[in-house]
Amino acid sequence: MLNDILGQINDLMYTYLLLFLLLGTGLYFSIRSRFAQVRLMKEGFRILTEKAEVEDGKKQVSSFQALMISTASRVGTGNIAGIATAIAAGGPGAVFWMWVMALLGSATAFAEATLAQIYKRKGKDGECYGGPAYYIEAALHCRPLAIIFCISMIATYAFGFNMLASYNLQSTFSGFSFYDVKWTPWIIGGILAVITGWCLLGGGSRIVKVTSTLVPAMGVAYILISVIVMIINRAYLPVVFSKIISEAFDFKAIFGAFAGSAMMQGIRRGLYSNEAGIGSAPNASASAQVSHPIKQGLVQMLSVFIDTLLLCTATAMMCLSSGIAPAQELQGAPWVQAALHESLGNFGPLFITVAMVLFAFTTLLGNCFYCDNLLNYIHKGQPSKTFMKGFRIVSALVVFIGAGMEVSMLWNISDVLMGVMALINIPVILILSNTALKALEDYEKQKKNGENPVFKTGNIGLEYETDYWS
Repeated sequence: MLNDILGQINDLMYTYLLLFLLLGTGLYFSIRSRFAQVRLMKEGFRILTEKAEVEDGKKQVSSFQALMISTASRVGTGNIAGIATAIAAGGPGAVFWMWVMALLGSATAFAEATLAQIYKRKGKDGECYGGPAYYIEAALHCRPLAIIFCISMIATYAFGFNMLASYNLQSTFSGFSFYDVKWTPWIIGGILAVITGWCLLGGGSRIVKVTSTLVPAMGVAYILISVIVMIINRAYLPVVFSKIISEAFDFKAIFGAFAGSAMMQGIRRGLYSNEAGIGSAPNASASAQVSHPIKQGLVQMLSVFIDTLLLCTATAMMCLSSGIAPAQELQGAPWVQAALHESLGNFGPLFITVAMVLFAFTTLLGNCFYCDNLLNYIHKGQPSKTFMKGFRIVSALVVFIGAGMEVSMLWNISDVLMGVMALINIPVILILSNTALKALEDYEKQKKNGENPVFKTGNIGLEYETDYWS
């Protein structure tokens, strides 16, 4: 009953609201920025090489580290199970709409990351804190709305997304002989919960260290394997690309069963994967110490491309070129495993299992990093050690519960919660769009003059007194 209600809310939310809001916002920022996501991509890569700034003798979070934190959440089990599920439900055409979401969504990600930098605050511990809650309160003077956003994001990441990540992980073991549908999910969920809880109790610094190490390694390995699979199945690639394009514009399917169409599946799973516009990544973006907010905006654009154009496409190509068709009992991660088994033998399923373990782990840690930021905002400072310990134990318990839940329920919960975040965040960044775009003009003007851009609020006529830029 509850699952049916959530499914109906889900369909209504994405069909009549988020479809137009997401695509329209991405197109708006693309045009207004003169497609900065394309023009300034090289500059974004250059910024990644900049060293972290030092303040009061303490090395601050670099652009690269902030990118890894946000990518840790973006790059997760959704890149494997989520993409495979989208293709199984909406057909190969869903991949095209994921690409569209990446191209347009990167402009949205640029805007929200820039705003997070401009309006970030300095905590009592000396760290940077920011995100939608901070720019909602600072620019719109509406703390209640900011708190509502914080609560919705905590519900989305600490509960919805983490439960789904846990389920996706345990589902990869379903093809092994020891797997028992009644007990194995709970055993795997328990092990994952213990490991996650142990790491979380080590605090935010450990999260930064772990994600900075694991994310690049697992991403590169996954892409390399996908390239090998595509080389093996290269004869099928022209047919695969043809299906992706042709089925993306199957308007009969779109208008006949829109909720399950390639367009809608691609948009939903693309949003789940790259998170552009929902207001999550700006929390990590604000933690970086840079000389100009635009630098972090450009870096966060790259995270969207890394997630969707590289990792999601890698999954799609491996599945579609294998010749293995999805089925009712073969969706999500098991389909990816079957596809790789066809190309690489027994190594394929084993590799996907290892990748899912790493992807799930970094997703869980990245999600909880976000929650720390949000709780700091709600409490107007660092919550007590007792409270944080209790919250992290509950977060670990949620990981355990998610492993044994029903998958359609988990997807519906995640989609609805994610949609609520987007419905709050996107109108706000549209209202504040001129601030982000003026900052871009200031950055490009300084670059043209041969300077290393340094931001001051007076440069764009912003009267609001910030902690870092005034």
